[in-house]
Amino acid sequence: MRFLKRERVKELKEQSVKVTLETGLQARPAAQFVQEANRFASHLFLEKDGKKVNAKSIMGLMSLAITKGEDIKLIADGADEEDAINSLVAFVTREE
Repeated sequence: MRFLKRERVKELKEQSVKVTLETGLQARPAAQFVQEANRFASHLFLEKDGKKVNAKSIMGLMSLAITKGEDIKLIADGADEEDAINSLVAFVTREE
């Protein structure tokens, strides 16, 4: 008889946040956001209005056209997911 090893199912780290960055995530701030996201080993995603994109992709991020005041969801999966979420939330909620 063969037994299957039970693996613990790990939850993704998710956080919804309202963008307060004056310029939203357009052009330069989007590039800076992607640079920040790429500092982390975790898989990172950003979701807006049901569309989810890779947070490490400038093209994906720009396709969402995120402006100030919009609600987004940050999703992380990996060893440094907590640090990644905290850093990216701080980025989109900073006041310029």
